[in-house]
Amino acid sequence: MIYDAAIIGTGPAGLSAALNLKIHEKSFILLGSKSLSGKIQKAEQVRNYLGLPDVSGAELAAAFLRHIQSMDIPIVEEMVNSILSMGKHYALMAGSEFYEAKTVLLSTGAASAGTLPGEDALVGKGVSYCATCDGNLYRGKTIAVICGAARFEHEALYLAGLAGKVYYFPLYASPSVERENVEVMSQRAVGIEGEARVSGVRLKNGETLAVDGVFCLRESVALATLLPGLAVENGHIAVDRTMAANLPGIYAAGDCTGRPYQYSKAAGEGNTAAHSMLEYLAELEKAEGK
Repeated sequence: MIYDAAIIGTGPAGLSAALNLKIHEKSFILLGSKSLSGKIQKAEQVRNYLGLPDVSGAELAAAFLRHIQSMDIPIVEEMVNSILSMGKHYALMAGSEFYEAKTVLLSTGAASAGTLPGEDALVGKGVSYCATCDGNLYRGKTIAVICGAARFEHEALYLAGLAGKVYYFPLYASPSVERENVEVMSQRAVGIEGEARVSGVRLKNGETLAVDGVFCLRESVALATLLPGLAVENGHIAVDRTMAANLPGIYAAGDCTGRPYQYSKAAGEGNTAAHSMLEYLAELEKAEGK
């Protein structure tokens, strides 16, 4: 099945776009976290969201969730690892799953952390973002797993069941990955080393651990890795006033397009992007003679 749209991200921008596409009876898939935006959940108080004075972040997130549930909009809890152009539509890889869509909305939020030195150059050469895709390549070998959130721990455990040795770098509090072959690291990873392939992970104390591969399990993949050819300015996706990116059928909304990082701005951009996607889809149908 080729969807009319794929929405990546379940913050205000992605949810706003999903609501509008649902109202216009388009087929789409919404990919992200069922707990929605961690940024919203952690907000003690939100004072600038119109109509909801002094609402807490948790209350605002709950209102968002009630709204999409009332519209029967499901969330597919997968992280998209790569997007490839297939000519007139796009293919999205999310774990071991494969989705196709005519348009794509990137609403991935602002990147909280950049890639490690050496990471970009070694993607596909020992650096991976997908445990189920590439885990079997490291059966019995030594790997490093850099995990950005507790919700990815099941992937780390999956890798531990395959690898001989796992150096585990949690970027969150109270990790619970416990296996005999897993060493939870207190030192932070600051770089990935290797020439033709990954050879090691450099630690903050200057030490280097020899590894055969590195798995980076983050909330989002670096933009340059996610979608080759996507125009980026100052770390944000470059868009016009219709929220269109430089690639046909690709749109972006929310914090990933730049400041101000505000929930109301994100929701508005998601609305705008959805209507732009509707216009784009109408043009496609016209061109196809439908």
